[in-house]
Amino acid sequence: MDSSVKRLAILGSTGSIGQQTLQVVRQLTPRFKVVALAAGRNLPLFSRQINEFQPAYIYSRAGGKIGHAAVIPLEEMATLPEVDIVVVATSGQASLPAVIAAAQAGKRIAIANKEPLVMAGEIITRAVKKHRAQLIPVDSEHSAIWQCLRGEKSPAASIILTASGGPFRNYTVKQMQAVTPAQALKHPSWKMGKKVTIDSATLMNKGLEIIEAHWLFDMPLNQIRVIVHPQSIIHSMVEFADGAVKAQLSVPDMRLPIQYALAYPQRRGNQELPRLDWANPPQFSFSLPDEEKFPCLKLARQAGEAGGTAPAVLCAADEIAVDFFLKGKIRFTDIAALVAAALEKQPNVTHPGIEEILDADIQARTYVKKLVGKK
Repeated sequence: MDSSVKRLAILGSTGSIGQQTLQVVRQLTPRFKVVALAAGRNLPLFSRQINEFQPAYIYSRAGGKIGHAAVIPLEEMATLPEVDIVVVATSGQASLPAVIAAAQAGKRIAIANKEPLVMAGEIITRAVKKHRAQLIPVDSEHSAIWQCLRGEKSPAASIILTASGGPFRNYTVKQMQAVTPAQALKHPSWKMGKKVTIDSATLMNKGLEIIEAHWLFDMPLNQIRVIVHPQSIIHSMVEFADGAVKAQLSVPDMRLPIQYALAYPQRRGNQELPRLDWANPPQFSFSLPDEEKFPCLKLARQAGEAGGTAPAVLCAADEIAVDFFLKGKIRFTDIAALVAAALEKQPNVTHPGIEEILDADIQARTYVKKLVGKK
């Protein structure tokens, strides 16, 4: 195969980011070749993807064999010699062992999933450095920071993460208590999976991004700020020692940061990607987030400062709480309350190994399920 062709393993191919990654692959064929696909339980869509891209290796949480591809686990998929780039587009902690395996194999890791770095940032970044792997963010905010830092000789003084503020930024706490799953799933700017859309509405996603940015850019947590920018045109900013601020702007479309991560360090033309219309300039407004009204942001920062297994507890408790909310078993405002309870109850292990992190994850999930069961 031509050495200029990048060979991909896409973990989470049937999710929102996975599907958009495959859109980019279609648009930039033949620069990319799909070698491996892993999916959840959406077998009809997965079957269509397999038929179209003809991967040599597959995996599905639903089990079974589709077509002639070999079925292998995620960790093996992430270390295949014939794979150049591992795209991590799963949700939750399912891909954590695969991310560590990819780092140990020296792969380029295009990571869209927040949980691995939030839960095990110390372990992953250490493995990336030791084995000379590449960790390239796909999240629009972290991709923006990555792009702003490119070419700079001096380190950043601070990072400013922008947030849309979600659909409830102007709601009162009383109004948020009555929010339905259907309302929370209507994000004003982005088309995303259900979990990350709810996290955007609670601002938990921005809290997770603070922890993620800490590990990606070796930036102290107290030098990472959040500002609400409802138009979602500025995807994040970097401030330098002299007071200069660099920002990355684009139409909110996840295909752009996905393509940048795949093609890095090149920028490829893609007529399918939308452009800003400077004949009708976009508006820019900013405000500070209300951490009393959106306590998940404060909880995430506290978990990041505590370190150890606290971020794993944060992720696990939030994942279960969001699932309960989507099923109509708890109120929107109960999500933060359940996460706070889990963080207070679960013991924190400093400098944990992977087994301790996964155990904290299990314990937090069990605890939140018991709390909801008592209601």
